[in-house]
Amino acid sequence: MTASLDNILCQVTKPARYTGGEWNSIIKDWETTTIRVALAFPDVYEVGMSNMALPILYHILNSQADVLAERVYSPWVDMEVQLRQHHFPLFSLETRHPLNEFDIIGFSMGYELTYTNVLNMLDLAGIPLFSNQRDYSHPLVIAGGSCALNPEPMADFIDLFFIGEAEEALMKFIKVFRTHHDNKEQLLREAAMLPGIYVPSLYQVDYNRDGTLARMVPKVPEAKTVIERQMMPRLPQPVTKPVVPYIEAVHDRGAIEIQRGCSRGCRFCQAGSIYRPVRELSRDEIIDAAEALIRNCGYNEISLVSLSTGDYDNISGVISQLSRQFRQDNITLSLPSLRLDTSSIKLIESLPSRRKTTLTFAPEAGSERLRRVINKSIPEERMLETFAAAFERGWLNLKLYFMVGLPTETIDDVKALVDLVTRTCQLGRKIQGKPPRVRVSVGTFVPKPHTPCQWLAQDTEEQLTPKHDLLKQGLRRTGAQFSWQDPRTSQLEAVLSRGDRRLGKVIHRAWELGSRFDAWHEHFSYDNWLRALQECHLDPAFYANRERPLDELLPWQHVDIGVTPAFLKKEYQKMQYGEETPDCRHGQCSACGLQRRHPDCQQKEKKAGG
Repeated sequence: MTASLDNILCQVTKPARYTGGEWNSIIKDWETTTIRVALAFPDVYEVGMSNMALPILYHILNSQADVLAERVYSPWVDMEVQLRQHHFPLFSLETRHPLNEFDIIGFSMGYELTYTNVLNMLDLAGIPLFSNQRDYSHPLVIAGGSCALNPEPMADFIDLFFIGEAEEALMKFIKVFRTHHDNKEQLLREAAMLPGIYVPSLYQVDYNRDGTLARMVPKVPEAKTVIERQMMPRLPQPVTKPVVPYIEAVHDRGAIEIQRGCSRGCRFCQAGSIYRPVRELSRDEIIDAAEALIRNCGYNEISLVSLSTGDYDNISGVISQLSRQFRQDNITLSLPSLRLDTSSIKLIESLPSRRKTTLTFAPEAGSERLRRVINKSIPEERMLETFAAAFERGWLNLKLYFMVGLPTETIDDVKALVDLVTRTCQLGRKIQGKPPRVRVSVGTFVPKPHTPCQWLAQDTEEQLTPKHDLLKQGLRRTGAQFSWQDPRTSQLEAVLSRGDRRLGKVIHRAWELGSRFDAWHEHFSYDNWLRALQECHLDPAFYANRERPLDELLPWQHVDIGVTPAFLKKEYQKMQYGEETPDCRHGQCSACGLQRRHPDCQQKEKKAGG
C-alpha cells in the first residue's frame, strides 16, 4: 500500500497534507493500544491544523496509556479522485491506517457548510453513512463543536454528540467505551446517561402538519429530556507541544487561548452565548505557555486568542511582560478580536516588532441605532477617534467587517454604513495627506440557534440585492475596496444552522449530487442544494426566511446551553426597541441563567444582591 500511496501523492497538489510525520506528532503502537480514535476535521489540512479543539483532544486522548489518537482531514478534490480511482480508503496521518479500522471517529464540527465533507470522509473510508446501518463492527461516529448545539440536521449520520466543552466529558465516555465497546446498543444507552451526551437514535421526533416540530421525546429511560451543555469551571492549561504543520496553515503561529467566553452580549453572536461564562488564564500561565510553545515548536509569532482579547484583565500588563521576556528571541505577538476604541491602537503599538500591516475591526452596523439593536453600541465619534489614532501612528491599512440584513435594518442604516466609510477615508486622507487603504467586507446576517435572534427571519436574496447595489455604488466613490458574501451561501447556512432532523436526507442528496467543500466559493453549488431540497419536498425559506413565533418548539430546544430561553426572549424584546443590556462582567448580573450552574456567576449574583 505504501509504494502505491506514494505514487498517488505525486499526482496531487500539496502532498504534505497527507504524509504525516510532523514535528510533535504522536505515534503509538497500534497493536498494544486497545482504543483507537481518529480525530477528524471536515476541511483541508491547513484549515484543520489551525483549529484549537483538535490539539486539546489529541493531547488528552494520547495521555491515556490504552488510547491512541490520530488525525485525519478532508482530502482536497484532487486527492479524492486519486483515492476513488485507486480504491484506497481514507487513512490517518500518523500511521496511515484506514479509518474503518479505528474504534471511534470523532468529528469536530464548527461550520455548517462542512456537513457534506463529513459524509464524504465516511464514504471514502468505506463506512456506512447512516448510523442505523452501522453495528459494533464499524467505528463509532461521534461529533462535537459549536454545530453540535443544534445536532438535528446531522442526527442521521452521527451516533452520539458531545454537547459543550469535551475536556472532561470525553474521558467519562472513554471509561464507558472500555466496558461496552462490543455492544453498540448498550454502549449508546450507557453513554446517554453521561452529562452532555446526546444520542439521536434514542429519541422520537414528530412534526405538525405545517412542518413545525410537534414533539421530541426519549424512547428509552436512559435518554435525558434535556441535555446540558458541559462547561469547564476554569480554563484548562494550553497545549504547549502541538503538532507543527509541514505546510503553511491558515493561522501559522503558536496560539494560546488566554480567555474563553465573552460577556458583551452582542445579540447576533452565537459564540457569545455558547461559550459563556468568561474564564481566563492567569498571567503566569500565559507566560509559561508562551515560553513552552517557543521552545517546543520554534514559532516566532504567538497569538493570544479569545473572542475579545482586549477584554482580558490587564492585557497591557501581559503584553509588557511578554515583550520584555522574549525581546532577545525576536518574537512577534498578535492580538485578534480587539474592541473598537483607542485603547486597542495603544495596545497594538506596544507589541514588539510590529509591522504596519492591516488593522481589523468589526463595527457590524453603519448606524448607531442599529448597533444599539444588536447590543454593540459604539458611538460613531469613538470609532472615528480610533481610526484617527491609527492613521496618526502610520497605520494606513484598515479592514472593516459589517453585516447587512440585521434585525430592524432600514435602507437608511445601509446608507449610514456608506457614510461611515466615507468619513473614515476622508479622515485618513486629511491626516496622512494620501488616501488610506480601506477594505470593507460585508456579510449577510444569519440568525443562529441559542441567540436572541433565533426566532428572526433572514433577509431574502430579493431584499438583499438593493442593499448590495447601494453599497457598491456608494463605496465605489470612497475608494474603499468592497467585498460581500453570496446571499445564497448565507441562506444555506441559515437553513442548516436552524434546521431539523428532516434535513439529513437533504444533506445526503446534496452529497450524492457532488457537493463538497461548500464553504469554498469555487466549489459551492447552490443548484445542488436547491435540487436536493426540492426532491425532499422541503422549502429553504421555511428554515431561513420565516419569522418564528416565540412559543414555537425549536429543533434545538432539548439542548440547554446554560443561557435560558427566558433570557433570550427578554433580549429579543429589547432588540425590537433598541434597548441595551450592559456587559455583566463590569456591571450588574443580567440573569442570563448561568448563575444557576457556574460558581463565578453565583458569586457575582450574590455580591449584587441577586
